[in-house]
Parts: sequence; structure tokens; C-alpha cells
Amino acid sequence: MKLTYHVVDLPLKHTFTIAHQSRDVQDTIIVKLSDASFYGLGESTTNPFYGMTISNMSECLENIRPIVENQKWDTPSELWNLGKEIFKDNPFAQCALDMAAWDIYAKKQGKKLYDLLNLNPATIPTTNFTIGIDILDKMVAKMKEVDWPIYKIKLGTSDDLSIVRELRKHTNAIFRIDANCAWTADQAIEYSKELKKLGVEFMEQPLGKDDLEGMKTVFEHSELPVIADESCIVESEVKKCHGLFHGVNVKLVKAGGITPGLRMIHEAKKLGMKTMVGCMTESSVGITAIAHIAPLLDYVDMDGAMLLSADPAKGVIITPEKVTFPEGNGIGAEMIEK
Repeated sequence: MKLTYHVVDLPLKHTFTIAHQSRDVQDTIIVKLSDASFYGLGESTTNPFYGMTISNMSECLENIRPIVENQKWDTPSELWNLGKEIFKDNPFAQCALDMAAWDIYAKKQGKKLYDLLNLNPATIPTTNFTIGIDILDKMVAKMKEVDWPIYKIKLGTSDDLSIVRELRKHTNAIFRIDANCAWTADQAIEYSKELKKLGVEFMEQPLGKDDLEGMKTVFEHSELPVIADESCIVESEVKKCHGLFHGVNVKLVKAGGITPGLRMIHEAKKLGMKTMVGCMTESSVGITAIAHIAPLLDYVDMDGAMLLSADPAKGVIITPEKVTFPEGNGIGAEMIEK
């Protein structure tokens, strides 16, 4: 088995702003695992909020190279376990490798990944389309640019309710809001009353990730369901979120890949919680991987490639009505040759 990887800059159609950062370009690492007959691709973006850089992800991938190329492993889970210690502080790099391992493994089985997992792609929920924080006119323009049945609205400003009220004037679509840890418990509870009237389906991560006492209060008094994101990064946090959130948003890059992501989704389901998988503005490599496990979910946020002005890969095609997968086996995404 051979491990290679390269860095790609993903240009965004619009400046993307959330409560704690803005960006016009997202850099990402594409990992490739290959042998004489097959190859698999995986991806992970960088993220300054979590301290994930090209440098430290590359270092981890170099450290795992002897294991990947010289030790015996057959399944993605086996490789994931072999790399646990190396990737303990860098789940983003582990995600890219794990995704590539699932891609090549499914190809060797002669199956698409969703078939390998015994999932039905006809049951994939409609993804939301994300509207980043901006001046109101630009947020309205972004929404009108892409006519979609569900919008996720990024909030965390001094005038959040006014933003939602204005956007509501221009569409009858379902709204989901994501405050990215920006509110207090009192704000979240109070806002939930008005947001419910404005057709919001749920609130994602309204409070700081460690404000568990505040979340308990919000969980008990909010008029809308609340979904964990930053509070549910790794497997052990799923159980901690039970009784504090109505559901969890699993990010594959934060969790360390498809292998732990699947475990997190199944754990949440056992606890009676709603399940969601979200993206990190990946190319079609990462987004196509998410689509394969999306039949497991109640909600999905896999619009990352739709936010790009140029996608270096081709893979899943997403419309409000359906998700069309590439013809090949495995995850099936391919890099576009220049």
C-alpha cells in the first residue's frame, strides 16, 4: 500500500463568516491510498479554531506512513486503531486517512460504500444550504442566489433576531440556525420563542461547548430542539450530551473519520437522540463521503462543495429532490485532472 497526499486551495464563492472566523479560501489535504489495482481518496480541511494546520496534519501523515505502507491491515477500522496514538491530537488528519481507507476497501469489495454499509440512498434527508454571517442585503442575496428548501443561517451577532426576521420575508423555506457558541442560556431561551414563530426547525450549539449547566437549562426551557456541534466532537461526548441536547451533529473531520463517526451516530440513536452529520467546506471528496452515510441521519449538512467557486473534484451531485452518486464503487469521488 502506498500513501500520498497533496494540498489544495478551495476558493469560496463568497466570504464565509461564522461567529469566530471568516475566510475566502479554504485549504484542504487530499489523501490517496493506492496499491497495484485500486486507490482511495480522503480529505480534511484545516481549521484555525481547532489548531489544525497543513503542517501538523502533514507531520501526522508522515508518522503513520510506516504503518500504512509496511504493516498488515485489512479494514479501515484496523488502520484507524493502529493510528490512534499517532492521531490522538489530530483527528482531522486521521479523518482524511480513514476516508481513503474506506474508499479503497469498498472498491476492493466491489461495492459502493452505502451498499457495503447496507444503507439505502433513497432515504437521504435533504441537505440544508448555509448562509454565512454578512450584512443583511448580502445574506438575502446569497439566499436568493440558491433557491433551496432548507437554509442553515449562521448567527452570533448583536442583532440575530433581526437577521432571521429579514430573511424570512424572502422565503418560505425551513430555517435552521447555528450560533457557534455565541449566546448565553438566557439569550437562547428567549430567542427560541421568536425563532419558533419564524419557522426555525432547531438551534445548533447556542452556548459555549463547556457550558453544560447552561445547556441543561436551555434543554429544559427552549421552545426549539437544540443540536450539539462543538460540544460533541469525540465519541465519549455523545453520552455527555444526552439530556443536554436533543441531537448531535457529528463532523467527520473532528471525530477522526467515518470509522468513529459511524459509532457516534449509532450511540446517539441508542440514546434516542436525533442524528446529523455536518461538513467543513470540503471539496466533493469529503462531501461524497458524507452522502454515503447520510441514509443513517435525521438531518444532514453537506453543502460544502456547493459553496465553492471551483471544485477540484467530482463526486456526488446534490439537488433538493435527490442525491446522485458517481458510477464507480467505493466513495467514488475523483480529482479533476488539470
